[in-house]
Amino acid sequence: MATLEIEGRKVSVTNLDKVLYPETGTTKGNIIEYYVAIAPAMLPHLAGRAVTRKRWPNGIDQSSFFEKNLAASAPDWLDRRSMQHSDRIVTYPLFSDAADLAWLGQQAAIEAHVPQWRFDGTEPGPATRMVFDLDPGDDVDLARCAEVACEIRDLIGDIGMTAYPVTSGSKGIHLYVPLEKPLTTSGASTVAKRVATLLEERSPDRVTATMAKAKRTGRVFVDWSQNNGKKTTVAPYSLRGRALPTVAAPRTWDELESAGLQQLRFEEVLERFQDLGDLLAQLDPPVDSVPHNSPATDKLDKYRSMRSADKTPEPIPTTAEPKGNDDTFVIQEHHARRLHYDFRLEHGGVLVSWAVPKNIPVDPKQNRLAVHTEDHPLEYASFSGRIPKGEYGGGDVTIWDRGTYELEKWREDEVIVVLHGSKARGRFALIRTKGNQWLMHLMKDASSSTTESPPPQNISPMLATAGEIDDLPDGEWSFEGKWDGFRIVAELMHGAMTLRTRSGNDYTEKFGALQSLADDLVEHEAVIDGEVVVFDEHGISSFEMLQNATRDEIRFIAFDLLYLDGTSLIRKKYSDRRRLLELLTTGLDSVLVPPQLTGSAEDAIAESRERGWEGVVAKRTDSIYQPGKRAHTWIKHKNWRTQDIVIGGWRPGRGRRSGGFGSLLMGIPDGDRLRYVGRVGTGFDDRTLDSLAALLAPLEAADSPFSSILPTADRTGAVWVEPSLVGEVRYYEATESGHLRHPSWRGLRPDKAPNDVVLE
Repeated sequence: MATLEIEGRKVSVTNLDKVLYPETGTTKGNIIEYYVAIAPAMLPHLAGRAVTRKRWPNGIDQSSFFEKNLAASAPDWLDRRSMQHSDRIVTYPLFSDAADLAWLGQQAAIEAHVPQWRFDGTEPGPATRMVFDLDPGDDVDLARCAEVACEIRDLIGDIGMTAYPVTSGSKGIHLYVPLEKPLTTSGASTVAKRVATLLEERSPDRVTATMAKAKRTGRVFVDWSQNNGKKTTVAPYSLRGRALPTVAAPRTWDELESAGLQQLRFEEVLERFQDLGDLLAQLDPPVDSVPHNSPATDKLDKYRSMRSADKTPEPIPTTAEPKGNDDTFVIQEHHARRLHYDFRLEHGGVLVSWAVPKNIPVDPKQNRLAVHTEDHPLEYASFSGRIPKGEYGGGDVTIWDRGTYELEKWREDEVIVVLHGSKARGRFALIRTKGNQWLMHLMKDASSSTTESPPPQNISPMLATAGEIDDLPDGEWSFEGKWDGFRIVAELMHGAMTLRTRSGNDYTEKFGALQSLADDLVEHEAVIDGEVVVFDEHGISSFEMLQNATRDEIRFIAFDLLYLDGTSLIRKKYSDRRRLLELLTTGLDSVLVPPQLTGSAEDAIAESRERGWEGVVAKRTDSIYQPGKRAHTWIKHKNWRTQDIVIGGWRPGRGRRSGGFGSLLMGIPDGDRLRYVGRVGTGFDDRTLDSLAALLAPLEAADSPFSSILPTADRTGAVWVEPSLVGEVRYYEATESGHLRHPSWRGLRPDKAPNDVVLE
């Protein structure tokens, strides 16, 4: 029998080469590896919940069984709770670390099922989330399930709730809804049933809320009953016992609204987690913040479970932890498999501990990774010695520094202390970034003569004024390409990333592939202005291709630096900001800083046309950054004409487009209404027609939003809509009346609001 050491726990494993998925050759070892790798994402959605396992000991093509009660052979370190059922007491395992999931895989327990409630002490608590299980009936595909999922999202969004989609790994989709205030399980079931019933009333031919299978043919069954306290749902990130090793996989809403939605295999899910993180991070709190509340446990249970008093000289108290003054810190130099430093703060009767690989930072410009570990007893503050090889943390431990500290803040995700030691002195912040990973930062002394400005948040980008650039004086202006994409301001804070559009919308999830830039700049705090683009085969940025781009296709073009490591650059000259940007990003593949165009304005225009670019932006070299303003120190010259418009209505289509829209009626805001600028009926592919029709349907309005009566040919059969959708068209020229001649649709502009639209 082999043994795996995972986070200090030893997991006995057998038959790692046993094939459990014959069609793909996936082995038990592969399953264990997956569950260990996905643990940081999966555990928050299991923590505190009773885990029922579905086991396939001989592979998914053989019989399976559900297992609730924990066998006597289960390892001692596995957390557990006993619960009274109608006919017996059942002891369930509770999962909180990667070793627990490795044990799950060792049991050939391919699926983990949990309720929507957590234990409150030794009793089932209230529901912390709701779930809708969208089960497609016969002749119903996953795309129809996705449509219904979007309807539920919009419906519950109207009452202030947020839904997170998960393709189930089987046939359908699960929707999870976090509850700001926990409900009784019967209350959660009632709310979910009401939503499902309302959908059935609206679309009885497409949706059913009835359990009877006979009612499901041709419909999507919205199963609300899994919110019942006695029922469970397969957990997010759990493998499924199907022919292929698919997973209950968190998805984005963009994916559900796009064609080609399919269930994902575990290899794909791991790759997505590495790129996107946990898409359900807002559904459940981190593992460390889930209360265990068991009267039979204390803060040192995990510490004790990882050590044996007869094998290690470390202090292992058997009684409840003593109370101190909550003012002691210690830093221990630990020569284990790798040298690292253990930073410990006395708090709540234990030493709360972090492993800091490179020791604490000594400069405010440094940030050091700190990995949160198990609480240690107060006696450990004076420990030094040799932990035997083969034991957890085996190696030499010495005290590097110790002293007292003053506490300024202690929260689940942020700790600020002032250390008074012989080596460690100053004000330090510990900030949780993901799971058990934190960053340790030495804060500048408030009395320092150097003033550190806070990073700007939700900054509106500076805009260029449309105009001619031919006669600009030489030497005072610089020129760069005008890019055809989404304007994005990236806020990068020591590995954390927020992406905002010019209208302030958060696009962090949509463009999550740009996390590689945040990772490359993990040592910095920076705010960068730029554009998200997709290049076609000729290297030309294409707004049309960006509409349906995959994560591997998008690139970030950076053209301005607004903040860097405590210093605001907004009032600095553009030429200085540009040079700092180039220095910051030198050698990075995750960002493109395009070279400036040399020569005169005429040379810049000629080069942009030769390269097929949208145009040129001229910037005064001494210009400051003016957030949210359309300034004359930046001038844009377009090689062709484009215009943002607001959709005010549509006209029915004919022939191949019958049953949908044939053209869109365009307007530009003019006071409280829209000034009509014509209709656009070209530039749409079938996918665009379908997605636009779905967006326009719920916006239908009784009255025209336009300020004037439209020409008879344009208003005949017109369907008016609320003027909330912004799009972009390309056109030849404008008539004297202001109508756009020969417009062609380019795409929606979800990064802009109607009041952002002006006549170019």
